[in-house]
Amino acid sequence: MTGLREVRRQRVREAISAAAIRLFLERGFDQVTVTEIAAAAEVSKPTLFKYFPAKEDLVLHRIADHREEAARVVRARPAGEEPLEALRRHFLDGLARHDPVTGLNDEPEVLAFHRMVFTTPSLAARLAHHLARDEAALAAALAETTGELTAALLAGQVLASQRVLARRNWQALSDGVPLAEQEPVAVRAAEHAFALLRPRLR
Repeated sequence: MTGLREVRRQRVREAISAAAIRLFLERGFDQVTVTEIAAAAEVSKPTLFKYFPAKEDLVLHRIADHREEAARVVRARPAGEEPLEALRRHFLDGLARHDPVTGLNDEPEVLAFHRMVFTTPSLAARLAHHLARDEAALAAALAETTGELTAALLAGQVLASQRVLARRNWQALSDGVPLAEQEPVAVRAAEHAFALLRPRLR
């Protein structure tokens, strides 16, 4: 019964977030009220806030699966593989899949979603809060094989590099660069970024 209840909760959560993002992309994040979102999702405002404590969380729920992802990649890496190599491989795999989190995805809704996140101050601030948690989680994972200070510094550099890479990819595609043309550029940029980090890891 508990499993079924959680499935239902997840469906409600997804429905609320989908309704919110649809309205945000149509009219702009700041132009849509929570009352309008609740009405569109056919739930009450108290129910909406039960699932999403802040309006910004309605948007960032879309990338919830990626929270603390870097830490999971480091801990799940094959025996003998360096943490940085695991992170490099994972990011390159994401580029190959055109994972939206890498910025290398030219679907109109994905481009619009990124534009909304990057250009809305409150969303950028909320995203920074989530990224700080990701950084702390990655630092803890790296600290299992290196010193605490080194782990903290590396975590910040790795995640900052990935954010820069993703934003550059999104910007290029938004400016009209074809995905097929941007992809090899994105791969070279990622290889360059991780090459810069490698000496610091050692």
